[in-house]
Amino acid sequence: MPHPALAAGAHPFPHVGLIGIAGMAPWEIEFLLDEAEAWVGRTATGHPLAGLTQINAFFENSTRTLLSFEIAGKRLGADVVNLGIATSSLKKGETLLDTALTLNAMRPDCLVIRHGASGAVGLIAAKVDCPVLNAGDGRHEHPTQALLDALTIRRRKGRIEGLRVAICGDILHSRVARSNFLALTALGAEVRAVAPPTLLPAAIEAFGVSAFTDMDKGLAGADVVMMLRLQTERMDGAYVPSAREYFRFYGLTEARLAHAAADVLVMHPGPMNRGVEIDGAIADDLVRSAVTEQVEMGVAVRMACLDVLTRKRRNVPGWPA
Repeated sequence: MPHPALAAGAHPFPHVGLIGIAGMAPWEIEFLLDEAEAWVGRTATGHPLAGLTQINAFFENSTRTLLSFEIAGKRLGADVVNLGIATSSLKKGETLLDTALTLNAMRPDCLVIRHGASGAVGLIAAKVDCPVLNAGDGRHEHPTQALLDALTIRRRKGRIEGLRVAICGDILHSRVARSNFLALTALGAEVRAVAPPTLLPAAIEAFGVSAFTDMDKGLAGADVVMMLRLQTERMDGAYVPSAREYFRFYGLTEARLAHAAADVLVMHPGPMNRGVEIDGAIADDLVRSAVTEQVEMGVAVRMACLDVLTRKRRNVPGWPA
């Protein structure tokens, strides 16, 4: 059953790019999840993006996200070009604005951008003439990660609405947490942020989530537990005494997981620090852990986003301008 707005003939996804989950209606999120569902385990027939150029401009290191977007674009038939930070003229002093103008002059059909500064992707998007997908910008957002997490939960649990989701760890520095707060609350989940006081942002409740500094209480009755990596590269001080001390109080162990629901789903966006935020045995538990499934869903979600955002450019029949 489509959302009333869709039934009334509204555009199913009116956005020209994907800068963040913020500003998206629940049915728009669901639309992308439904589109991604159709790509799970599939390679496109007919290569719908044949003849289109996709530039992956990653000014911040990445393995999973970059590879996932590259595979997604190639499966759709696009000509994929990867611009890594080592080859970027930003290293030579070029401004971000000049880089945006340079990329635009190359006339790409789609830009996928990762940058270490919050808001950088939005700045570039405002200066180019093609759809832009945010592959992570500073502490701001990582929308496709939130979408693949939501898709993983929906496939495993059959729904998102009404589920109790605990997102645990380095909330303060996590764009993944921010995008998941926005997506999962929009889809009706009860979301908890579980972290040491030093790693909880101020006014976290503004995201519609409940904050916990006690791990056991935060996990109580949770249907989904999503662990986050300690992002030491973004820390300019001592946020935790040590990795060992952090694991003692906030690492996911069997004893702590016992506080969650019996059929709890364990997730992690990667890369994982085993023995720091999660016990290796839990990460490798194929019944409870969805870590590898998240990687698989990432390709499907990114295929869907690339497909949807280039439909206007490709004059897809039935797709409103």
